Amino acid sequence: MAETQFVIWGSAGHAKVLASAISLLGGRVVATFDNDPKAQALHRVPLYIGMNGFEQWLVSQGTSHHIEGLVAIGGDRGNDRMSILNVFEGRGLQVNALVHPAASVCSTACIGPGSHVLAQAVIAAEARLGRGCIVNHRASVDHECLIGNGVHIAPGATLCGCITIGDSVMIGAGAVVLPRLSIGEGAVIGAGAVVTRNVAAGTVVAGNPARVIKGSSRV
Repeated sequence: MAETQFVIWGSAGHAKVLASAISLLGGRVVATFDNDPKAQALHRVPLYIGMNGFEQWLVSQGTSHHIEGLVAIGGDRGNDRMSILNVFEGRGLQVNALVHPAASVCSTACIGPGSHVLAQAVIAAEARLGRGCIVNHRASVDHECLIGNGVHIAPGATLCGCITIGDSVMIGAGAVVLPRLSIGEGAVIGAGAVVTRNVAAGTVVAGNPARVIKGSSRV
């Protein structure tokens, strides 16, 4: 069976993590793209700058329908991640979920296209992740959580059961969200926060228990 070929938008740390997972899964990264003209290429992988570079690469391929596209834009830039995924799909690349072989994903869970589930992460029964999500190393998404599009769950974060998270939310490293809560679109949960109540859209919370440090406390 022929190896699966991948391209990655982004060439910094998260791209290196994805490239390692791709190698373990028997695939190969054939190109990366980055908007930063000072970006560093991955080892032995050509780097193209910006959308012009992407178009240049496309022309050189002739067809891209057999190549998978991943987006290595992390943090609270979920909207940017979604935008690039849309570009990839519009230009004929495949956009699928990537699950590290050392992750645990329940058979009843659903992982949206363009999402990444990294090493030692756990996705439990009937959890649902939208498009373009990142579930980082050792993060845990418990049963029946509903995760929107473009959400980033940082290393070691814990989402207890039956949580609803809106689009483009950032959950910081080591944060804990207690069961049956709702996190609104575009909210940011600080590293190490313990969330004990619903969080309004566009709000930044931090601390234990988590308190609003930017935005509205109204849900």
